[in-house]
Amino acid sequence: MDCGSDKVIYMDNNATTRIAPEVVDAMMPFLTDCYGNPSSMHTFGGQIGRAVEEARKQIGDLIGADPAEIVFTSCGTESDSTAILSALQTFPEQRHVLTTRVEHPAVKSLCENLGQLTGHKHRVTRLMVEADGTLDMDRYREALSEDTAIVSVMWANNETGVIFPVEEMAAMARERGILFHTDAVQAVGKIPINLKENQIDFLSLSGHKLHAPKGVGVLYVRKGTPFVPFLNGGHQEGGRRGGTENVASIIALGRACELAGENLAEENSRVKALRDKLEKGLLTSIPKSILNGHPTDRLPNTTNVSFEYVEGEAILLHMNQYNICASSGSACTSGSLEPSHVLRAMGVPFTAAHGSIRFSLSVYNTEEEVDFVLEKMPAIIANLRAMSPFWKDDE
Repeated sequence: MDCGSDKVIYMDNNATTRIAPEVVDAMMPFLTDCYGNPSSMHTFGGQIGRAVEEARKQIGDLIGADPAEIVFTSCGTESDSTAILSALQTFPEQRHVLTTRVEHPAVKSLCENLGQLTGHKHRVTRLMVEADGTLDMDRYREALSEDTAIVSVMWANNETGVIFPVEEMAAMARERGILFHTDAVQAVGKIPINLKENQIDFLSLSGHKLHAPKGVGVLYVRKGTPFVPFLNGGHQEGGRRGGTENVASIIALGRACELAGENLAEENSRVKALRDKLEKGLLTSIPKSILNGHPTDRLPNTTNVSFEYVEGEAILLHMNQYNICASSGSACTSGSLEPSHVLRAMGVPFTAAHGSIRFSLSVYNTEEEVDFVLEKMPAIIANLRAMSPFWKDDE
């Protein structure tokens, strides 16, 4: 398969990212010559084990964690499930989970199916969000209760990029003796994170969101936090996650985190400037277009814009003709004809929610690409609206 024959303008980095060339170089030896099992007692395996520990340190350096607090998993979804189910097993009498209505399906679906997974009835509170996607902290404080086992709130929303005050929320939970988990899959590598300076107990991240391969993730577990493994088996990960380590991908993730630290300033300057140029251009050149999410409290790479009276899927199909890649929401919910649960929770009008497009940039995007998108998008929307009876009625 030749995926590189045509020039692709890739603005769907919240769905997945390209593997950085430096990351490919770092992982290749562990797919060929360095194939030993890091748990083996011989010198060959010990060398691999030391490389895994170096990757653990690289990841810890990016998020301000001790290497011993890093547990390797297969993905963000596994990390989310591990944290939440661990808390419920640790405190079996506390059957309340506090989360939000705009979580990624990894948390949303888990909370909807807790009874089937644990054999117990659970009370799940899903906090409403404001029209700009932010949270009411007074409402959060009131929702904390004596039977709350864990709070699980994403650091940054995958569809709008809106950032939640998870550090403040974790401190409030700690005051009540409640564990706090954050799905930081979208936040890690895009904004500064230092877990030494807050009271977050669990944090999830995923390699393929920051230029490492798919199939590797991390669960941060703060020292002293009670923990029950999700996968039982061997002694790997200090007995916290059974299964032979995915060595090549772990090495790749370590290098990707190292690069992310080096590129953090660029993410928050050049990439943010490109995002702002794209966003301003779309909103000024296309009538009846709406920004979804808080204008400033969001990730530097993400913009979500609704184009009223057109379907997001139709927009994406027309964009695809120009090899422009974006998304109409979470890649984990694509295929659904329902509008985004995130935008519905924000109260975005039905006529706009169906026509929402998420653009998510990375350090590999260029100003020329932004200019090309801004050149093509007005005509795409205009042509689709010309076929819409709703648009004609509104004119």
